[in-house]
Amino acid sequence: MGRALALAAVSLTWGGDVTLGSSYGQPPHAGWPQLAPIARVLRASDITAINYEGTFAPGGASKCGSGRPRCFAFQAPARNARSLRRAGVDVANLANNHAYDFGPRGYASTRRALRRPGVEPTGAPGEVRVMRRNGTRIAFVGFSIYRWSAPLNDPGAVRRLVRRASRRAEIVAVLFHGGGEGADRIHTPRGREHEFGEDRGALRAFARTAIDAGADLVLGSGPHVLRGVELHRHRLIAYSLGNLTGWHNFDTSGAVLSLSALITVRLAPDGRFREGEIASLRLDRTGVPHRDHSERAAALMRRLSYSDFGGRLRFGRLGTARDGRGRLPR
Repeated sequence: MGRALALAAVSLTWGGDVTLGSSYGQPPHAGWPQLAPIARVLRASDITAINYEGTFAPGGASKCGSGRPRCFAFQAPARNARSLRRAGVDVANLANNHAYDFGPRGYASTRRALRRPGVEPTGAPGEVRVMRRNGTRIAFVGFSIYRWSAPLNDPGAVRRLVRRASRRAEIVAVLFHGGGEGADRIHTPRGREHEFGEDRGALRAFARTAIDAGADLVLGSGPHVLRGVELHRHRLIAYSLGNLTGWHNFDTSGAVLSLSALITVRLAPDGRFREGEIASLRLDRTGVPHRDHSERAAALMRRLSYSDFGGRLRFGRLGTARDGRGRLPR
């Protein structure tokens, strides 16, 4: 939390995992059909961030080699990155397990492809990405367990990077990729999570460490399912928004894996959570999101927030949330 005087509050929208093409198929029209149904929500905020899982061509040898079992490497044409910006995306987190699917060359190509249309990448080791909205500086940092990102499982490194970001901006947003995967992982456990032999983090401890060090917002991805949200020191933590969109590469079968959401938060000039709103989505069989006016995603996130974290947040009928005392934090 920077101490400089900010001029205005800021609204920020966060979505889940995005892939705009892979060996499972390349979407038509540079991936625009995947984002068009939700572009109105993405564009409405002062700033919008997503987790981009995969790479943009050209470049690099696949990590999967030839015939490696249960290996998934995602790459799309570089021009598809333009559709992110067209839809309203400002920041793409690359601290995740697919950012190096095609090695350092593919990673560098992805960062260039994002920057050309004006999408700012973040998530490299020690990287602090600062943007300005309404006169307020917002710093983004990204964490995961992989060597090409800031280390999620090192509390000391988390504190140092967040504190450095807080010296550069009034508001610090921490983006992370961690946790177990699958339809049975909707609850956020108290301890560590493991997947594919990897230590995917103790996410509750990580998120609170980040906020205690000065973060104002912690936004997660990785489980491929929706999870609950909580407040810590009047700062919001959203542990997972599920999959936002993929082209035939995400499992959308069943009642849980087909649910997705966008969360929009409004932050006071000092970074405190004012209120938030969940836009419920449902993924079709191709992985394209559509607004779900039955609000099933918001209802699930409401239940998970209460069961996993108690009643600090009060959710309204359509997924709006304030603090549990029924008034905005001062």
